[in-house]
Amino acid sequence: MTTYIIIMVICLIGSAYFSATETAFSCANKTRLRAMAEKGNKKAELALDLAEKYDRLISTILIGNNIVNILLASLGTIVFTHHLQDEELGATISTIVITATVLIFGEITPKSLANDFPEKFAMFSAPLIKSFIWLLMPLNLVFSGWKKLVGMIIKPKDDDEDDNMAQEELLLMVEEAEQEGDIDTDEGDLLRNAIEFSDLKAEDILTHRVDLEALPIDSKKTEIAQTFTRTRFSRIPIYEDNIDNIIGVIHQKDFYVGSGITTEAIKDIISPVLFVHQSEMADDLLRKLQKEKSHIAVVVDEYGGTLGIVTMEDILEQLVGDIWDEHDEVIEEFKELDENNFIIDCNMNLDDFCEEFDIKTESDSVSVGGWVAEQIGNIPDVNDSFTFENLIITVTEVDSHRAATIKVEKQDVSEEEEKD
Repeated sequence: MTTYIIIMVICLIGSAYFSATETAFSCANKTRLRAMAEKGNKKAELALDLAEKYDRLISTILIGNNIVNILLASLGTIVFTHHLQDEELGATISTIVITATVLIFGEITPKSLANDFPEKFAMFSAPLIKSFIWLLMPLNLVFSGWKKLVGMIIKPKDDDEDDNMAQEELLLMVEEAEQEGDIDTDEGDLLRNAIEFSDLKAEDILTHRVDLEALPIDSKKTEIAQTFTRTRFSRIPIYEDNIDNIIGVIHQKDFYVGSGITTEAIKDIISPVLFVHQSEMADDLLRKLQKEKSHIAVVVDEYGGTLGIVTMEDILEQLVGDIWDEHDEVIEEFKELDENNFIIDCNMNLDDFCEEFDIKTESDSVSVGGWVAEQIGNIPDVNDSFTFENLIITVTEVDSHRAATIKVEKQDVSEEEEKD
């Protein structure tokens, strides 16, 4: 019986080892392991290699864990039956004792410890688990074949859900890294912007046509000079007949030559402009601007009309945040009047607005202004108002037949219930 007890202790240690190894490799940060491996840490390099082949690793761990647990339970039954001289009672007591022992010392405790130090334990266990991988190779091949057979029968769905889940997981990892202090808030914002950048389209980041500073081709040079001075822009779109027919861009450096205005005709100094569809993805648009060595792209709608323009700066701001220079006018999108009243610029992003006020809405609009027009159902006018969830929203300013600013009043939930 002493031999059996020694084997049971070894099996319990094995169960703890396999359980801790499973948790360590599932929780280990591959980026940290890769960084240590690049610095010459051989154990980190081995752990990273095993983690990259996770299917084979987890199969070995599960096989090994089941072997030691089954052996432990079998030997436990023999030992307890022998000592109690009662087969039925011995089996019952063995089941209770072995189950409790395995749960405490073979599962919960080792997994908790491995979860606290995943990279360290992964490096510690890597050499031994590699030996088990080779030792259990025949069984691994059998289970690998079974997995392929099941995969042929149950085919996974091939849709955008996986991509969305991967993005959500990345955003969650960034949030966890911030909370753990691995990165600061600015770095977290930059990473989030980069992850979400691939979902942006040209229509999401453009300057709308009603806000464009553009001039007709037959404009006088004094008018062009005044526009450059007033806007402080370095480039101005030029159109022929109407804004839907933009023919190029005039650069300030080409308009002013030496100490005065150029003597050349305007049509001779305008530069060609890049045209893109409103559904063009932001990352593709960035590559096109780089390839064409252009700073501005004209975004057209489904009918070929001018929807707006996107500049290189607009795209970069989606990655690094607002880029301000000494000539930019600072527009306050969100102004708090008091605890329950706010003034909102209608150019504010609708997603940011919903996040700020903790509301949910299904809308095709990108800006708050578009959403307000949807809710009102017609062209907004000053003092038009509506209620959405716990918010009373009133149009306070209108510009070019659209809401420019709104007032948002928060209602207490108790007030809403009384009205109902």
